[in-house]
Amino acid sequence: MAGASPPLKSAWSEPEVEQSKNLAEVQPVAPVFESTSEPDAWLVQEIVPDMQTEDMSQTSQEPAIATLSWDELQPMVESCRQCGLCQGRKKAVFGTGDQQAKWLFVGEGPGYNENLQGLPFVGAAGQLLDNMLKSLGVPRGEQSYIANIVKCRPTDAQGKDRPPTADEIAACLPYLHRQIALIKPQIIVALGKTAAVSLLGMDLETPVGQLRGKVHQFKGIPVVATYHPAYLLRKPADKAKAWADLCLAIKALPAG
Repeated sequence: MAGASPPLKSAWSEPEVEQSKNLAEVQPVAPVFESTSEPDAWLVQEIVPDMQTEDMSQTSQEPAIATLSWDELQPMVESCRQCGLCQGRKKAVFGTGDQQAKWLFVGEGPGYNENLQGLPFVGAAGQLLDNMLKSLGVPRGEQSYIANIVKCRPTDAQGKDRPPTADEIAACLPYLHRQIALIKPQIIVALGKTAAVSLLGMDLETPVGQLRGKVHQFKGIPVVATYHPAYLLRKPADKAKAWADLCLAIKALPAG
């Protein structure tokens, strides 16, 4: 691993920094592999979060997945009835990207737009994540794969997004474990507390502050935890911390 995290300009950590309102105007940046001293445009961009509605329910079944290929795994996910999230499902969100990616980004679960489109991280949070990927020099689909802890959208009684329960995570996690085994990523970035504690087998109430700033391990693969893009939309001042997390992930990449 390399040395200390590259310095951040103080302006990046200030919420008062002038923020772009139009994603199309984001200027292209050099991959962070060339220089990690300059934070990227996503650190100061402000995007309006998506509005969310819809609802859900419950049931159960238990598929075996440990030896499945990509072609076998995806249809099993799309027809899964292993937990109650399937009853509110429009489309299962399997994952997307390079199936031999170096970088694996793992979120919590699908939201309203993802449930409709069957793709992870669409809408405002997805646009911010795309900018984060570009700052690493790994645009969506190029040496990167994006997945979630659960493949169906968890909602509360009002039809709004909620974190998945421990039982829902346990039912769905084997799918992600199989994806990781097939991809063989060199680094995993856990986007948010739920993703990090689920991958690492920690208590769901573990504060994200205890997870950040260190390199964890999942079956020999380095794992770095950072904030979920949806959180960064609400708390743009913490984008500087997220940038430091990405710099740590770069240093955690195996040499060669």
